[in-house]
Amino acid sequence: MYRVFEALDELVTIVEEARGVPMTSSCVVPRGDVLELLDDVRDALPREVDDAQDVLDQRDDLLEKARTQAETTVTDANAEADRVTSEAAAEAERMVADAHARAEQIMADARAEAERMISAGQAEYHNLTERARAEAERMMQAGRDAYERAVEDGRHEQARLVSQTEVVQAAHAESARIVDEAHTEADRQRADCDAYVDGKLAEFSELLSTTLRTVDSGRNHLRAPSGLGGQRPTPLYDFQP
Repeated sequence: MYRVFEALDELVTIVEEARGVPMTSSCVVPRGDVLELLDDVRDALPREVDDAQDVLDQRDDLLEKARTQAETTVTDANAEADRVTSEAAAEAERMVADAHARAEQIMADARAEAERMISAGQAEYHNLTERARAEAERMMQAGRDAYERAVEDGRHEQARLVSQTEVVQAAHAESARIVDEAHTEADRQRADCDAYVDGKLAEFSELLSTTLRTVDSGRNHLRAPSGLGGQRPTPLYDFQP
């Protein structure tokens, strides 16, 4: 009788350690080991226990039913896994399509914003250029007017001084000084005008450089891959002012 309990303990251990069938409470047991233990139990039982023989006679049917049930359970589990996988793949494709659509919309918005900024920059450039040109012409005209006034004043002063013989030499010197001052003032105003125009053009160049770098950064960010572990794509261009 001791072997009966020992075999039953081993059977319990086999069932407890058996691999379970996914999504069911069933398990898969090694048939050979179970049959061997059942034979041990049958041999160890007293011969007068006739009722136990009926259970042993039905063990093949029980095992076959268990095997069939296990196969059915595995088939159902595989079908369910295929269904879940198919649904997951469809959902993933839908999410990827949505992501592509959003990316395209973001790219379109970025292109529109870039075009708007470039257009605004060009308008500002033309505005600054026109203002600088007008200011330069005004300053140059003022310089010419000042020069002409100085020359005219010098001529009048020269004529006045020439009429006085004792101060003729001083009149020539003063006339030359006035003419030189007029030339110097005209050159200074012309240099100021050139510096003003150059400064405005430098400000506009920096504005365009900043705008292009911003657009380039946005486009590179949008073109980055969405997968984990991906590398950033090579920038479209690297604008250097």
